[in-house]
Amino acid sequence: MTVYNDESGTDGALRRSLGVSRRRFLSTCTAAAATAIAAPVIGASPAFAQPASPKGHDHDHGHGQALVPAEKRGIILYTVRDATGRDPLSTNLPSGFREVFKELARYGYKQVEFAGYGQHANAPGGSNLETVEGAKLLRSWLDDYGLRAQGNHGFIPSSWPLNQSDLDQFKRTLEIANILGMDHMGTGGDPTGSAYRADWDVAADKWNALGQIARRAGIKLYTHNHDAAYGFLLDGGPLDAQGRPTRSSGIRKLEYFLKVTDPKTVWLEMDIFWAHVAQYKFHTYTAHDGSQRENIFDPAALVRRNNKRYPLFHAKDGVVNTTSGQGYDMVPFGTGVIDYRTFFSRVGEKNYRNPMVEQDNAPSSTDLAQSLTHARIGYDNLAALRK
Repeated sequence: MTVYNDESGTDGALRRSLGVSRRRFLSTCTAAAATAIAAPVIGASPAFAQPASPKGHDHDHGHGQALVPAEKRGIILYTVRDATGRDPLSTNLPSGFREVFKELARYGYKQVEFAGYGQHANAPGGSNLETVEGAKLLRSWLDDYGLRAQGNHGFIPSSWPLNQSDLDQFKRTLEIANILGMDHMGTGGDPTGSAYRADWDVAADKWNALGQIARRAGIKLYTHNHDAAYGFLLDGGPLDAQGRPTRSSGIRKLEYFLKVTDPKTVWLEMDIFWAHVAQYKFHTYTAHDGSQRENIFDPAALVRRNNKRYPLFHAKDGVVNTTSGQGYDMVPFGTGVIDYRTFFSRVGEKNYRNPMVEQDNAPSSTDLAQSLTHARIGYDNLAALRK
């Protein structure tokens, strides 16, 4: 297995490189999630930070420099999937891609990330726009409303080695991405759900191959994370009955994936909410020698150590819930406790990053306008973030 870089480190090594104590190291983490980590360790309720982002609609005339430039403010359409899937013949609310694009542009968004290309059959263009002609139609609407497509959570072949059918479909997906004008194309899932290094090696081989195909098409291929992918890799210690390792070196799964994938062909989109859930959940591990060790996950530090590997983010927010097992419940962006001002300040490269507002639970069966309302709130709060 080729190792492309060695940026994993541990929290102790990071603290030493920064010349700071453990207490100061924790304070450099996003305040809300860093204190959340302390809770299960010391058995106390976390004192989560309050939202750092200023609120209000006067977002382009506030004090200080915007942390997210206007042209980089995006949304993944999964947030408003009920609106794109709505029957335009049954409502006066925006429905279908064209009307949703118009509404999002009215809020101020400049970028969208697709979550598939399906909409209601009665919307202009019909139900399936995942064709060359459908992509041309979508591109015309994006252009009409000053929007740019910046990614898609779409098809990643399940076969490995690739069978011909999967390869052909993957190439068609890249063709559609190019018609839409995307720089990036990706998936909403993790490279593998396994905890074992051998499985991540296989996933890396597959993604390196797919990334080369995407690169030849002029597209950067990316994978998206959930919390489990930032858990600890099982890579040593005694073997279980199936011959698999039971202990960890302390490296996290996606940290290892970054080491064994080619930085020229494989990219990542950090879901900041799920990264903070991982920080809450995965803070101790059993080392190869059987000792219990602490490793506090610092999402912003990982981005900084792998600077260009993270061109996209999902920007979703949360409020405290220490009874759910996750540490957070999802809320509209800018109304929770995740300190996005600090996060975006720390990761820098604001003209390179592409944050996409996301809220999985925005659609409502009782308030049909809710997802678009929350999209507007998310835009206002993203635009309001200032240095």
